[in-house]
Amino acid sequence: MPEQKFLCRSCGREGLRPILSLGTMPLANSLLPDLQAASNEERFPLELVFCPACALVQITETIAPEKLFREYVYFSSFSDTMLRHARTLVEELIAARRLGAASLVVEIASNDGYLLQYYQQAGVPVLGIEPALNIARVAQEERGIPTLAEFFGLDLAERLRDEGRQADVIHAHNVLAHVADLNGFVEGIRTLLKADGVAVIEVPYVKEMIDHCEFDTIYHEHLCYFSLTALDRLFRRHDMFIRDVKRVPIHGGSLQIHAVRASSSEGVQSRVTDLLSEEADWGVGEFDFYRGFAQRVETLKAALVGHLKGLKQQGKRLAAYGASAKGCILLNYFGIGSDLLDFVVDRSIYKQGHYMPGVHLPIYSPEKLLTEMPDQVLLLVWNFADEVLAQQSEYLKRGGHFIIPIPEIKVV
Repeated sequence: MPEQKFLCRSCGREGLRPILSLGTMPLANSLLPDLQAASNEERFPLELVFCPACALVQITETIAPEKLFREYVYFSSFSDTMLRHARTLVEELIAARRLGAASLVVEIASNDGYLLQYYQQAGVPVLGIEPALNIARVAQEERGIPTLAEFFGLDLAERLRDEGRQADVIHAHNVLAHVADLNGFVEGIRTLLKADGVAVIEVPYVKEMIDHCEFDTIYHEHLCYFSLTALDRLFRRHDMFIRDVKRVPIHGGSLQIHAVRASSSEGVQSRVTDLLSEEADWGVGEFDFYRGFAQRVETLKAALVGHLKGLKQQGKRLAAYGASAKGCILLNYFGIGSDLLDFVVDRSIYKQGHYMPGVHLPIYSPEKLLTEMPDQVLLLVWNFADEVLAQQSEYLKRGGHFIIPIPEIKVV
């Protein structure tokens, strides 16, 4: 039987063009509870491609969401940056949309309630939708956030609408990229949204990924890598339009879009038309823009591995900070393991005591940096560099250094 052709996740066309192959990779957030579990560790192809028809950048492998998201290790509340970002956004929306006790805010992929807690504290009713059972439990038990432990899609949206639970505001932060059925997801947003409601969606920006060599954001959970052009075409297919867009620094550079129903009285802001025009100028829909990305990744690999090997030859001790999905991809693709690093530290108590996928480095609390004092620490969560450097001021004061690997190597 001939192999089925891969079709674009958004427009359904064939003829996608390869950008970068990372070979086979472990699941980036599947931390190992012990080294014995390494014998059963799975690896899957990780291939990045481009759709000339709708400009969507995407990977070709789809892992069952139940495998990826029913138990999850990323808790948003461990990031002070994420909390500040959430609080500011909530305050802006409460004021702009005049939200109150008669409103409803729904967040898709609501994690541990890191964002919805600020609405709740302001007296605005909320509903979280979070498929990770362990995280949904924390949101409900520790923060009192009403949370449905389900995957979002059109069926759930129709059920909530029929129950009279349509939303004034829907948040979907860093989840659209995780969705295999993009069209069903967006149709679900339109269904759940009140006629005059707004959906606030954040996704990492593909231009930042390409420009700054952020290859480590490519992993099996991230099925898609969006431009405003690709998002605009996706939402218009479902009788919605993007009325506003902002570029925000979170996660190495993201787009925050505000989408409304086509029947909305709200008009398209100039920021949307300006950015769409800007994207056309830099070639969002042309393969030439993405050509050469793979070679720049290889150049970065040679530079970073060479730097670490040089330090080891000098007898230096090295560690890493951040047991993140980004870190898993960087360590595995660059082949950085126990021959170069002694351990990884992470602030999340849910990651400590586990081992990194693929390279099997042990994960400890950040306090180990002070007890062991490695000479240099590879900062795997480079997207939170300012936050981590501030938290680790004592390590720096004692003479330690951090290596920031992306977009290019910098030692601080």
